[in-house]
Amino acid sequence: MIALNAAAESTHHLQPLISDLGLILMTAGIAVLLFKRMKQPLVLGYLIAGFLAGNHFDFFPSITDMKSVEVWAEIGVIFLLFSLGLEFSFKKLMKVGGTSSVTAITQIMFMTLIGFCVGQWMGWGKMDSIFLGATLSISSTTIIIRAFDELGVKGKKFVGIVFGALIVEDIVAILMLVLLSTIAVSDQVSGGELLQSVLKLVFFLIIWFLGGIFIIPTILKKAKHLLTDEMLLIISLALCLMMVVFAANVGFSPALGAFIMGSIIAETTMAEKIEHLIQPVKDLFGAVFFVSVGMLINPNTLLTYALPVALITLITIFGKAFSSSIGALISGQPLKQSVQTGMSLAQIGEFSFIIATLGMTLKVTSDFLYPIIVAVSAITTFTTPFLIKYSERFALFLESKMPKRWVKNINRYSVNAQAIKSVSTWQIVLRSSVTQIILHTIIITAIILLSSKFVAPLVADTRFGNTLAALLTLVIIAPFLWALSLRRVKVDEVEILWEERKYRGALLMLILIRMSLGLFFVGFLLNIFFSPLVAFVALIIAIGAYQIFPKKLNEQYHKIENHFLKNLNDRENKKIDRRYANLMPWDGHMSFFEIKKESNLVGQTLQELKIREQLGINIAYIKRGEVTIPIPTKNERLFPGDEICVIGTDAQIAEFTKFLTQNETEAPTKIQETDIVLRQLEVSQEEFIQKSIGQFRAKTDGMVVGIERNGNRILNPESSLILEKNDILWVVGDKKRMTALFTFEGAKIQRDKGPKA
Repeated sequence: MIALNAAAESTHHLQPLISDLGLILMTAGIAVLLFKRMKQPLVLGYLIAGFLAGNHFDFFPSITDMKSVEVWAEIGVIFLLFSLGLEFSFKKLMKVGGTSSVTAITQIMFMTLIGFCVGQWMGWGKMDSIFLGATLSISSTTIIIRAFDELGVKGKKFVGIVFGALIVEDIVAILMLVLLSTIAVSDQVSGGELLQSVLKLVFFLIIWFLGGIFIIPTILKKAKHLLTDEMLLIISLALCLMMVVFAANVGFSPALGAFIMGSIIAETTMAEKIEHLIQPVKDLFGAVFFVSVGMLINPNTLLTYALPVALITLITIFGKAFSSSIGALISGQPLKQSVQTGMSLAQIGEFSFIIATLGMTLKVTSDFLYPIIVAVSAITTFTTPFLIKYSERFALFLESKMPKRWVKNINRYSVNAQAIKSVSTWQIVLRSSVTQIILHTIIITAIILLSSKFVAPLVADTRFGNTLAALLTLVIIAPFLWALSLRRVKVDEVEILWEERKYRGALLMLILIRMSLGLFFVGFLLNIFFSPLVAFVALIIAIGAYQIFPKKLNEQYHKIENHFLKNLNDRENKKIDRRYANLMPWDGHMSFFEIKKESNLVGQTLQELKIREQLGINIAYIKRGEVTIPIPTKNERLFPGDEICVIGTDAQIAEFTKFLTQNETEAPTKIQETDIVLRQLEVSQEEFIQKSIGQFRAKTDGMVVGIERNGNRILNPESSLILEKNDILWVVGDKKRMTALFTFEGAKIQRDKGPKA
């Protein structure tokens, strides 16, 4: 009897949680069917379905327990950010480039400031205004990807800038979650506390990333033959939740932990498979999250704040379009691509919901802010496809109405901004040294802190425990201490600088700083386990040991470093999304396609196909299995499975896509990364002046894909065209060959500009 009562009570407690989940999934299913048929974004359908299924409408089935909805929404956020992390990858952030970074940062700063000012102007509280600015600054990856897919514009040049900006915005959004949590807890904007939060975030991000890349890919590779799809899915979710727990324990949001673990797994060789396995989980909990968001909207609040919703919507659309366009212009993009980029980013989405949810959870924002943000997101979700569709037409209209002098100056600035910027030898050495110092300082600090927290208490009461613990910790950090204080970096560049007397003092100062840090960490560690006098004696012994065994420490460090780099680069030969390819100037850009085995093009040479003559595009390289054929000759044949990189304008790429489709060939979503790069060169060497483009290619193995001469631009010029002095060339070729060529050219220019005797 008691057991039956207990079971009944348990069922009573479980019922709201289960019934509410059933209602959420039912409304999500209906939304999928209706909005798919109407060809509208599913996110908008989820929001509206949740809005109608909330407690505010009696004629629809309603949820019974808001607490259970919040639980499902929080779980949805975790898995949504985990899947975003899988698509993120820190290496993508490193490859984003200046254009996307400047665009994103300009837009974020502008919208954060505008949002805060608008909130203050409407009489809102300080925290409401801060959270409003933060929510308006982050665009929606989900909505943009969906819109690009529907409109078929993924091959266009501006798309690469947009996706790069979204990557930067994702990492800034994670930083915002941490900063806003700090501001909310302290209820004031303190510069010291914000700096401390940023440093803490950077510290843990680096430790998690380094440790994760060192350990997780190794485990997955070792267990690869044991892992079924089911086991891999379970292990991936377990890793995600483990990092969620870690993040929560050190004071960060669970969403941050999920995002970080996703980005770590994104660097492994199993990333694509895991992403495929996680997709149903992502879709399920993504639907749960967005429907839950809609359920939390109060229609009475929307009616009361209809004017602020309309005002903030207009500010979002026009403010983000304007600021993103300005950012792209500042970074050196032409007017057309800048406008297209800005109008594509003119919406808010999932991260805005998460930031608004944070304010509501911490109880620092008013009840009206959340539904306002959701309403603005819903409206901008609807407007985004139209803005993207008509962005090119608007850009051309704007260019026709602007003063000719403005257009000319923008074009000139665009060309100059994309010119090669030489990096001095001193900058290379300084950057490498600072990177060495920061990374090894963080690693050593983390090991010492872990030792003091977990090892020291265990040996505190034993006789020789402190000595054993200190010795064990020293052995672990020894390779990193050697790298911090004694490892030589950029040896060739340092030797060049040493020849110039003015750099010797700076080089010696760098060496002194590194050795001082090494001594400090050894002393800091020993002081944890021993009295100051004993620690000093032990320090002398430790320094002697480091001097006696440098070769052994060198070998041990390089063994650790090589293992890390192997794990990090294992995915180099895997395919990456074509939207992140290096972009060309003007209207030309790189796009990637695969030759299917059924294609009619198989077996034909490039000369027979006459792609350059008929469509006006060039083939930069052919990827055939593990072999890359850079700048293929006219006698090169196409084979089944070849992955080709073509260069042309948006219109030319579109024509080439049709050409492939007609020959039973389709473009893949992903492509392998290569060492083929795009560089800009000004013709000043005598050996190139009055030589044809064909002769230039024969000497440099570089393909000229663009020329600017006296302000006129020629894309994909004929091989018979004669080069003239001061021509600006855009050349595609092998990275090492191009770097060597342009280094020589840069040195030649500097000599020419030097003082005459």
